Amino acid sequence: MAHRQPLPPDMFDELCPSSLVPFRFGDKWAALIIRCLEGGPRRFSELRVPLSRVTPKVLTQSLRRLERDGLVSRTVHADPTAGVEYALTPLGRSMVGPLDAACAWAAEHWDELLDAHE
Repeated sequence: MAHRQPLPPDMFDELCPSSLVPFRFGDKWAALIIRCLEGGPRRFSELRVPLSRVTPKVLTQSLRRLERDGLVSRTVHADPTAGVEYALTPLGRSMVGPLDAACAWAAEHWDELLDAHE
C-alpha cells in the first residue's frame, strides 16, 4: 500500500461551504465521500476521520450506494493488514468537476446561503 498523507480531521468543519451545497450526489454524505476519495483510495478508518459526524452504519450504507451506482469501487486485499479500500471509479472521478463547481458556487454565495438557512 502506497504511503499517503492522512486526511485532516477538520476537512469538513462546520464552516466548510460543501455542507451548504443545495443538492446531493446520491445522498447526504455522497459528495463528502467523493471529496475524500479524490486523492486516491482510502480505507474505511481513514474516511471516518473527516466524516466523524457520520455514523459507521450510515457511512457503510452511503459507500454501498456509491458502489452500486458505479461511482466507487471496493477492493478487498489478500493481506489482512491492508484490509478494504474504497476508490473512485472513472465515473466517480467524472463527478469531481461538477462537485468543484458546486462547492465554488456555495463558497461564492456563502453569506446568502447562511441568511436563507436562518
